[in-house]
Amino acid sequence: MRTDEFDFILPERLIAQHPPVRRGASRLLQVGKSGLHDRRFADLQGLVREHDLLVLNDTRVLKARLFGEKESGGKVEVLVERVLDEHDVLAQVRVSKAPKPDSRLLLAEKLWVRVLAREGEFFRLRFEVGEPVFALLERYGHLPLPPYITHAAEAEDDERYQTVFAREPGAVAAPTAGLHFGEEMLQDLRGKGVNIAFVTLHVGAGTFKPVRAERIEEHVMHSERYSIPQATADSIATARARGGRIIAVGTTSLRALESAAAAGGLAAGAGETSIFITPGYRFRVVDVLLTNFHLPKSTLLMLVCAFGGMDRMLAAYRHAVEQEYRFFSYGDAMLIEREQ
Repeated sequence: MRTDEFDFILPERLIAQHPPVRRGASRLLQVGKSGLHDRRFADLQGLVREHDLLVLNDTRVLKARLFGEKESGGKVEVLVERVLDEHDVLAQVRVSKAPKPDSRLLLAEKLWVRVLAREGEFFRLRFEVGEPVFALLERYGHLPLPPYITHAAEAEDDERYQTVFAREPGAVAAPTAGLHFGEEMLQDLRGKGVNIAFVTLHVGAGTFKPVRAERIEEHVMHSERYSIPQATADSIATARARGGRIIAVGTTSLRALESAAAAGGLAAGAGETSIFITPGYRFRVVDVLLTNFHLPKSTLLMLVCAFGGMDRMLAAYRHAVEQEYRFFSYGDAMLIEREQ
């Protein structure tokens, strides 16, 4: 398929720059076999059923952006993509001239970092400080808001660009469908007999990488770490046995579940996934997808077209633009029934 088949016109004014006043105050576009239905996110409680299973991604966004300068001079911006151990990371380094191996960077005016090697589009860096990297990022880093959000991270973002159930640090972007949920709504869903389970997929910066190839099969997908607890695998089996549906909250939860089931039955465990889901993919686990609206020509738009049907999803996006839904990370949500 051609990449331009997944394009649509999006007025800039529809790109949400801030979250709604409170979690759950967004709109919800229901996309199903009966057509399109404009709803509020609070209506989700009436759209899920007893014995359904919501699967949430509990990754926590790192304060992964750091600013500083090269030891030889020149400003530098570092975006940590992955923490490798207590002192080493893989990171994007934005600078006028690429740093050489064994050179040093001074970040946040306090942290000396040595460049160990270049690994593809990333650099392997070592923090020459005694404390673990996670603690240093929390103290000196900045939240890495997506490139389409035009303001620098503020106190509001520190709270609202994390889900209320975030607990496993490692992502550089939020699993945004989960941002809609507050604790009260999760409790109400449990009270209705809806079960909740968790997976972890550490979202990488590649989630914002546009597909530049003319044909989608030529695109090289980025790799991300994921894990499926045994309790989640057991909950999925129980939901199936009781006639419940598996509802993935976000494309990241869906990618983790489908990756774990790639060899057949769903298996608990951890691994790396570079799964690229495009129209024609046969879904093994997920019945319903709750997700935000995605960028034109993106791998995530291709995924939702595979899930909900190409014609139906592109029609839903046209409807969303006409009805002025809010798009992307801080925007509104969609509830999509799998086409087949």
